[in-house]
Amino acid sequence: MPGSKAPHFNYVGDSIIGVNVNLGAGAKISNVRLDRRTVPIQIPNIPKIDSGLRKLGAMIGDSTEIGCNVVTNPGAVIPPLSAVPPNTVVTGYWDH
Repeated sequence: MPGSKAPHFNYVGDSIIGVNVNLGAGAKISNVRLDRRTVPIQIPNIPKIDSGLRKLGAMIGDSTEIGCNVVTNPGAVIPPLSAVPPNTVVTGYWDH
């Protein structure tokens, strides 16, 4: 989306990136599970959803800051206005 940046050695696979998101250097948005199964999506207070997709990266909300060397696992959901610290692994829903 407009204003988002992935400038420094990033990988962004099959993802939805909101407005004004910044990916720090070396951030990796993984889009395929190691076991090659379909990617589930987890959102609080809702049963896990099977996306039916073998390739699905992260869904990152508007104005989120992703620190350097962050790795998101397939199907990660990061809400708007989040700040993910450097060297973090995000699995499922980020609620920090």
